[in-house]
Amino acid sequence: MSENATILVVDDDAPLREVVRYALAREAFKVVEAADGEEALAVFAAHTPDLVVLDISMPRLDGLAVCRQIRVDSDVPILFLSCRGDEVDRVLGLDMGGDDYVTKPFSPRELVSRVKAILRRGRTGQGPQQEIVVSGLRLSPATHRATANGKEVRFTATEFRLLLALVRGKTRVFDRAELGRQAYVDGRCVSERTSTLMFVGSAPNSAHTGSTP
Repeated sequence: MSENATILVVDDDAPLREVVRYALAREAFKVVEAADGEEALAVFAAHTPDLVVLDISMPRLDGLAVCRQIRVDSDVPILFLSCRGDEVDRVLGLDMGGDDYVTKPFSPRELVSRVKAILRRGRTGQGPQQEIVVSGLRLSPATHRATANGKEVRFTATEFRLLLALVRGKTRVFDRAELGRQAYVDGRCVSERTSTLMFVGSAPNSAHTGSTP
């Protein structure tokens, strides 16, 4: 984990930002802040943080929209904050490219622990990740972009991680548990009734996820 890493904290609740800033600063992190989604994108561009703590519900641009914009060009780790009881937003955030989430109200100590754990995984800060090209399929781990025979193919973050694992594994056979660990970086438990279908071949052009009946 990089010491003195820069953390961008985005939340429209000023007292909460102050609590988070204080907790992170005590651990020698440099903290920059934003009070809404549009400001978050401007601060992100100015400071290129090592990790983003991002609230989902915000004015102007919500956290999911901010995540979508960041993921166009960056694979920076994103930790979502959510005050909602419904898990749909949290799952959607993870599928869009988030790395973890914390539900409000939360312990500052837990938040700092999650931040450290994400940074220890070393997802960023190790130089550009090389693109992978296989039979007309080009994958960019740094930007989560995929093209097939020159045409862009859209995947959710979960689908992309699954495809990346399969391509990197080449002829290796994965069991369901292994693929689950590759797809869901937050360590969630996936039902045995969940199935994921991905079409990988000389000219891939689609992906589909669904549940068995």
